[in-house]
Amino acid sequence: MKRRDFVGLTGLAAGSLWLPSLPSFAGDAVDPLRLLEPGPDVAVKKRMADVALNAAKSAGATYADVRIGRYLNQGVFTREKQVQNIVNSESYGAGVRVIANGTWGFAATNQVTEAGIAKAAQLAVQIAKANAKVQKEQVKLAPQKGYGEVEWKAPIKQNAFEVPIKDKVELLLAANAKAMENGASFVNSVLFQVNEQKYFASTDGSYIDQDIHRIFPTFGVTVVDRASGKFRSRQALSAPMGLGYEYLTPKAEDKIAGPQGSGVIGYRNSYDILEDAALAARQAKEKLTAKSVVPGKYDLVLDPHHLGLTIHESVGHPLELDRVLGYEANYAGTSFATLEWKAKNLPYGSKNVNIVADKLQPGSLGAVGYDDEGVKTKEWKLIDEGKLVGYEKIRDQAHIVGQTESDGCCYSQSWQDVQFQRMPNVSLRPGTAKMSVDDMVSKVDKGIYIAGNGSFSIDQQRYNSQFGGQVFYAIEKGKITGMLEDVAYQTNTLEFWNSCAAVCDQSDYRFAGFFNDGKGQPSQSSAVSHGSSTSRFNSVNVINTARKIG
Repeated sequence: MKRRDFVGLTGLAAGSLWLPSLPSFAGDAVDPLRLLEPGPDVAVKKRMADVALNAAKSAGATYADVRIGRYLNQGVFTREKQVQNIVNSESYGAGVRVIANGTWGFAATNQVTEAGIAKAAQLAVQIAKANAKVQKEQVKLAPQKGYGEVEWKAPIKQNAFEVPIKDKVELLLAANAKAMENGASFVNSVLFQVNEQKYFASTDGSYIDQDIHRIFPTFGVTVVDRASGKFRSRQALSAPMGLGYEYLTPKAEDKIAGPQGSGVIGYRNSYDILEDAALAARQAKEKLTAKSVVPGKYDLVLDPHHLGLTIHESVGHPLELDRVLGYEANYAGTSFATLEWKAKNLPYGSKNVNIVADKLQPGSLGAVGYDDEGVKTKEWKLIDEGKLVGYEKIRDQAHIVGQTESDGCCYSQSWQDVQFQRMPNVSLRPGTAKMSVDDMVSKVDKGIYIAGNGSFSIDQQRYNSQFGGQVFYAIEKGKITGMLEDVAYQTNTLEFWNSCAAVCDQSDYRFAGFFNDGKGQPSQSSAVSHGSSTSRFNSVNVINTARKIG
């Protein structure tokens, strides 16, 4: 690969029109070729890890773990025919977590030398001992066997960082051109790529080397009717994925059509950004003349790209055990699904609702071999035939609910942040009976089909909520009859999931996902996927978001 071809347009940089917050971009700006250089040899990382563990034990720690991390990020930003910005960053360092006098302590350093990492370990123990003076109850860790020296690599086919920036720019500009050709007035597009090279070691006897990749192509299209001054937008229907650049090589078998008459196309393991950009412009234009919804009760047919957000907010977050216990109350609220509520055995949803947590599904954002405290990942049930049966928990939480093992969902966004409980993938299992989207629509007398994420709100206990979307289509007597606008549905978590009447089969199953799920103080960001098939929810309250009250 020639340097000139790889670097291509990196000299072009300007203030980005649209730059989502990515905390991991806080690393040092680097030449893009730096992202291709191999990280430290695993033998070096093991030696450094042993220095940290030995220093911690010598200082009085009864348990210690160390994470040596190299975090690489690249973002390519374009608007219409121009490159807006190209960002390349690298962050490298080590974080040491210990238990001393029954209390947690943590310290981090970017000096990954024997002296630097030993100093961080000693500081972590000092912090733990200081914390112990005010600790009311000692930390209780679920037992965890050591795995020795193991590795896990994301099963990518093409490392996105090895693809010349010139090629990525050309793809984004081609998507912009497709949108403009189909009526867009404005369009911006972005390609994010992340590589986490993480090494974990603990006094349990694990030395785990992992190589994790994520990719997120996305865009926003706006169409303006200059005569009326009206404008409408549509965002990409892509999902961020735990894949390599192969995600951007479309495959016919990965396309999944929405209901007949909607024109919506879903994507599974590959994504056609050119097709989606062209369709987005046409749909944004169609929105300008779409009928405004009449408020009332409707059966909702929800596409997986839309339903993922509802799963995230009304199941994923309320079943985080630290939130249930009140640990997140100051920042992001608590949960209605308390231990006391669970004990009542009340229905969370209908018998069609089977929701699992996992960090295993290939291509998902959450897929890893081991979490950030050395626990081998797995799948477990959260909701079984409508009943709440589990929470999301880590090693120091398991005993609270009478369990003896972690769920393996501990995560830190970087080496310099302490790991804590984060949402795993949370997914609605597909239906077992054969059912296509058209089959589902055919059974709806008065309804709305919704695809894509829109604005939303949900209360502090993750109970009362309102969700919008990207595109909406009326369903009348089993047929799609035209586009609607100004649609949002209002519900509460239990009412919504108990209204789940049907779920399409495995052939419709795909991911939605989020690159930047915030939690904690100081705030951290994580990435998570939500799998589902198209699902129907009966008699849901729909409001008109354009109508004024009073």
